[in-house]
Amino acid sequence: MNGKKIEPHWWGKTLAGIFAGFFLSIGIVGIFAWLGPDGLTQQITEEQRLWKTQFNMWIITPIWLLILSFVYLFKTSRQAWTWLGGAACTSLIIIAILREML
Repeated sequence: MNGKKIEPHWWGKTLAGIFAGFFLSIGIVGIFAWLGPDGLTQQITEEQRLWKTQFNMWIITPIWLLILSFVYLFKTSRQAWTWLGGAACTSLIIIAILREML
């Protein structure tokens, strides 16, 4: 086999999944909340707002756990931190831009 093996940096990969994965899941849900159906700037009823808020709140955990379960496929913990941290920062920057634009 010519490719490098996946190295068992369990602690580094787990911490990347926990911390960077959490912020990435928040960013993904935040982007969905701003760009999803009715957005956050539309006038919606109180019942619609309740359902939308609850859905966004509860979907964070499954996304976070999905990221955490796939974090072990990175070759090194440094690569996991780089990709997840970069994606988390990018998603949070996109949310900040959307807040200013909308």
